[in-house]
Amino acid sequence: MPMNHIKCYILFFYFVFVSYSFTQSEWQLVEEILKNINPPKFPNKEFNIFNYGHELEIKTDIKTALLKAIDDCSKNGGGKVIIPKGEYYCGGPIHLKSNVNLYLEEGTIIKFSVNPDDYLPIVFTRWEGVECYNYSPLIYAYNEKNIAITGKGIFDGQASSANWWKWNGNKRYGWELGMPSQRDSSSRPRLMKMNNNAIPVEKRIFGKGYYLRPNFLQIINCKNILIEGVTFTNSPMWIIHPVLSENIIIRDVKTISEGPNTDGCDPESCKNVLIENCYFDNGDDCIAIKSGRNLDGRRINVPSENIVIRNCVMKDGHGGVSIGSEISGGVKNIFIENCKMDSPNLDRALRIKSNSYRGGIVENIFMRNVEVGQVSNAVIHLNMKYDPSEGNEGKYPPTFRNIKVENVNSKKSEYALEFMGLEESPINNVQIIDCKFDGVQKENLLQNVKNLKLQNVIINGKKIE
Repeated sequence: MPMNHIKCYILFFYFVFVSYSFTQSEWQLVEEILKNINPPKFPNKEFNIFNYGHELEIKTDIKTALLKAIDDCSKNGGGKVIIPKGEYYCGGPIHLKSNVNLYLEEGTIIKFSVNPDDYLPIVFTRWEGVECYNYSPLIYAYNEKNIAITGKGIFDGQASSANWWKWNGNKRYGWELGMPSQRDSSSRPRLMKMNNNAIPVEKRIFGKGYYLRPNFLQIINCKNILIEGVTFTNSPMWIIHPVLSENIIIRDVKTISEGPNTDGCDPESCKNVLIENCYFDNGDDCIAIKSGRNLDGRRINVPSENIVIRNCVMKDGHGGVSIGSEISGGVKNIFIENCKMDSPNLDRALRIKSNSYRGGIVENIFMRNVEVGQVSNAVIHLNMKYDPSEGNEGKYPPTFRNIKVENVNSKKSEYALEFMGLEESPINNVQIIDCKFDGVQKENLLQNVKNLKLQNVIINGKKIE
């Protein structure tokens, strides 16, 4: 046999073996991911904020004392900054530093200022997938390592329709005709235009007068992060937002906020992330995995990858676990298991969204052993035509491929499967295995899908082939 034929046979059997191995051991990759996710370690030293304020009392502004304690802790090699039990007011942002574990004793409540001026000067941030300079997030870290927020306390952003939320520009959240909002041409539309026109980031100056709400907790370009036990409520916008960061654990955390765009947890361009035993009740997606928007996402070109989500509860929200819509940098290796999703105000269980302007390659998405009570739209929703106002005439059609859903049961929904691919980029290689969907109102909607496998799928008591 000619040598070139032998090489072809070897390559053929190699790829068959690799494909078979991946199919058999996809969940074994979780073990490898978890080996690379470890909590940060801190010296056994304590820094009580009561030692940094003169006559610091409950309900007084703790910002100055807290920042002094954080600075002292970091400069002295690290440790635990303790906020004792009580209710406090924080008149501005908390900026975390390396080797600091910010610890809230059980019964601690920190209420943040709702005066936008308190979140100046502006800082480098990523806002809806686009880099710029804007108000500081309520809690912020940039270029730090070994940081933690732990304890049993509550962070209350105090956002409402009387302050931050009306900047969304929606009457439902307090906005009225004549009020400024992020929809003004000088605000959000200007930022998106700067992105698409490749305006240098240092010239994207926002903040006062531009009405872009800050995130609650944003961690940018950091390593070794632990967020455990605490509750975040009443956020101006996205709640937990790690960006370009690695080795992240988010455990036993609650996010409760019914305002506009109040996603629970948005890992963006992050690697090696564990989200477990968390509770989400939000005005937008419970978890939304992202990687930058349009030109910025492609310029920075860092995907979100190796993310494990398990043992979580999702109540209200647009999606239990969403991927997108800012996914221009791509998303891969996402594992979702043993979660409960149930609410008449939860739209979808698994949601993947993009369009031909945002693009992005989304691949290797695995979901198993999830109990879905009620969702208002679809149990599994894959949409390449997201945000019709942006159109679908872009030059970057997204790619959705290698998606497997196993042992997912639901009790009530509009659709079981709602897949909307593009003619030039069909949704490819989706497997739905051992799933039972009851109380489904409409037949599956499947547009531009290829290599769809349904195995032991039962909808309204009928097996679907």
